Amino acid sequence: MALITLLFLILLQITIILITTCSIPTGAATVPNFTSILIFGDSTVDTGNNNFVDTVFKANHEPYGQDFPGHIPTGRFSNGKLIPDFVAYFLGIKQTVPPSLDPSLSKDDLRTGVSFASAGSGYDEITTVMTGAIPLPKQLQQFRSHRENLSRIFGEVEAQNIIEKSLTIVSAGTNDFGFNYYLLPMRKQQYDVSGFQDFMLKALQDFVKELYKQGCRKIVIAGLPPMGCVPVLITERLKPFDRSCLEDENADARSYNKKLLNLLPPLEAKLPGAKIVYADIYTPLLDMTTNPKKYGFTETNKGCCGTGLVEAAFLCNAETPVCEKPSEFMFWDSIHPSETAYRALCDWLVNRILQKLTLK
Repeated sequence: MALITLLFLILLQITIILITTCSIPTGAATVPNFTSILIFGDSTVDTGNNNFVDTVFKANHEPYGQDFPGHIPTGRFSNGKLIPDFVAYFLGIKQTVPPSLDPSLSKDDLRTGVSFASAGSGYDEITTVMTGAIPLPKQLQQFRSHRENLSRIFGEVEAQNIIEKSLTIVSAGTNDFGFNYYLLPMRKQQYDVSGFQDFMLKALQDFVKELYKQGCRKIVIAGLPPMGCVPVLITERLKPFDRSCLEDENADARSYNKKLLNLLPPLEAKLPGAKIVYADIYTPLLDMTTNPKKYGFTETNKGCCGTGLVEAAFLCNAETPVCEKPSEFMFWDSIHPSETAYRALCDWLVNRILQKLTLK
């Protein structure tokens, strides 16, 4: 009887692991041997840095985190885990990725990597002037300090080894359009859409070159999502009843992604030893909106929090009602995907991207 109980518990644990992490790549020969993970960007990958920043863009309150281990709000803009957490666990690095500004970080936390990302950030510093987030150039400054800490704790040789064997993920750009170019007059007066895309991509190139200078060699750059399918942007266009995706915004994302995809090979060629991979997040996220049943979704154009039309950050709070089944919603709030959507996106990334970065 005891043996049967033990076997049941083992099977239960395996089942829990399988449904709460990314899937193992189909036909994959090996899992990349990364020992650390470094994250830069915006709210899609901010694991709590904005908790320590003077900004209204915070998620350190209920109902955020209701499905996170311990059911606690951590500063992640979702009901549970984010892509960095799923990827780090899949790679065997750690359970979750802590924010770089957390004062309680241990030596092992530093060695295995952190997120420098900040909700509301973007490639254009004007974006963060509006949001109060940590701009990407400052995220780089914090990364330099992180590297100095590694050198002081583990020695320069080991610090360099840790950085070189890290998986580096950069996810930004949506705020530059959604909360900057589309809303504010300054950049529109300077650039048409194509010109602003080029402006962003120049900033991205400079950012990647600095990452390389600091020792990063395996870098994943996320493209833009289907921005026209983000609930708050649909609402902003005064479409309370017709909740279909906005084609102009989606077209902007597609053209940006095409430029980014063409930009990365020549950029990689200029950086000896670097491997830079484009992460297509547009395709899987659009597929979720057009084929929701495949992912178990019943709602894809409204968030689970409140009305789902405008609530996010401080508007999604402990007094805001939430849907009964977040796993059936593609979006948790009016901007950010649910944990279920992030898990599905992680499956996409693992199956199509990580094997390209296998370390020698």
